[in-house]
Amino acid sequence: MELGSIVEFLENKSILVTGATGFLAKIFVEKILRIQPNVKKLFLLLRAADTKSATQRLHNEVLGKELFRVLRDKWGSNLNSFISEKVTPIPGDISCENLGVTNLNLREEIWREVDVILNLAATTKFDERYDVALGINTLGASHVLNFSKKCVKLKMLLHVSTAYVSGEREGLILESPLKMGKALNGASGLDVDKEKKLVEEGLNELNELQATEETISLTMKELGMKRALMYGWPNTYVFTKAMGEMLLGQFKENLPLVILRPTIITSTYMEPFSGWIEGIRTIDSVLAGYCKGKLTCLLADPECILDAIPGDMVVNCMIVAMVAHANQPCEMIYQVGSSLKNPLKVLDIHDFFFKYFHENPWINKDGKAVKVSKLILFSTTFVFHGYLAVRYMLPLKVLQFLNFLLCQILRGMCTDHNRKIKLLMYLVELYKPYLFFKGIFDDLNTDKLRLAATESSSKADLFYFDPKCIDWEDYFINIHIPGLLKYVLK
Repeated sequence: MELGSIVEFLENKSILVTGATGFLAKIFVEKILRIQPNVKKLFLLLRAADTKSATQRLHNEVLGKELFRVLRDKWGSNLNSFISEKVTPIPGDISCENLGVTNLNLREEIWREVDVILNLAATTKFDERYDVALGINTLGASHVLNFSKKCVKLKMLLHVSTAYVSGEREGLILESPLKMGKALNGASGLDVDKEKKLVEEGLNELNELQATEETISLTMKELGMKRALMYGWPNTYVFTKAMGEMLLGQFKENLPLVILRPTIITSTYMEPFSGWIEGIRTIDSVLAGYCKGKLTCLLADPECILDAIPGDMVVNCMIVAMVAHANQPCEMIYQVGSSLKNPLKVLDIHDFFFKYFHENPWINKDGKAVKVSKLILFSTTFVFHGYLAVRYMLPLKVLQFLNFLLCQILRGMCTDHNRKIKLLMYLVELYKPYLFFKGIFDDLNTDKLRLAATESSSKADLFYFDPKCIDWEDYFINIHIPGLLKYVLK
């Protein structure tokens, strides 16, 4: 594998980015504009009804973010004219044919001009409505592929998936493609068209019954989880992402295709500055409950390896892969994570959380510091449920009885106690597959890509993505937790 100059490759290139308001997309857009101001055009697809709405979303949800402060400092008063020249917001929706781009002139301009398509559009909720997840994660991937085939200059389609399309597999998980219709548990009958029809029939039936929006949403969520479990995937998110990969592999023909599978994506390691993050991610849900004193125990294997990787490293790998495989009619899969090269255990994260919040306690809405103790980790369901019954359920029953006797005077305490139990059970059910995960993600392809970048590019240090350089304690204590508190839990 030979690489020329990565920065030079980006010069005068036009790139279409779907899911442009997402976490990785923002990091990608910022990096391209910062390191290669001579990029020709970034077409950013945003879910919007018209160009005005798309432009508004671009400025409010992308360019207006703190992430772009380095770019703002660099360009100063010239930033707006630079952005106007380089960035074109596109109203659309990847769950529709032609990506929902209704303006024919704009559509034809993209087909004529685009060199690279980067598909980052996804819904990442584990328990998303099945109709929504199927439309974006599965059928959306197919729509992007069909759109790509109409782009006359296209050198590359890069699709960002997730390493957890592997389900709950154990041992070394290879960078291998998923076969169309092959379920993880060996069950027969997995068919994307059948899943689509199932969703359509379900929605029609609910509409005929004049079901409420709440009922429709709940039913669709339950259907997604049911179908995922039926074929061996732990949740709707990874199931629909897996089917998206299957469609791409089956119908790509001679299109140069790279599928990138990141693991658990965390805050930026270094660029454009350390600690930037958006939204609550897997391990951060635990942190959010723990720091506020709402989470005191967890069902998790302390020795389980949680595979985390900073967002800027994922983006760097994306850029290098784009350059490495441009104009090569192949399907290449890269798993981007840390479990093989620099493993991080649940127990390590637990210790980092305690160390940080013991020294820097959360200040609650009453202005009081929340004292935390170490999380109690249970490695078996039986012991966990026993503890739950004694520590939470029994006191709640007593509180509810006293509240009844005292004419609802303890209602606030009951509500607070009940909320803690619901939060704990929600986190346990949602994250159990990851807190007991026994797989290690192989990164042989990714390692070769790293080596090629180091040997071929004079500016390889701009595109770092080697997890071995991360000191996890320093990263969590000094970068990730402060970033999460500053940008998400503020």
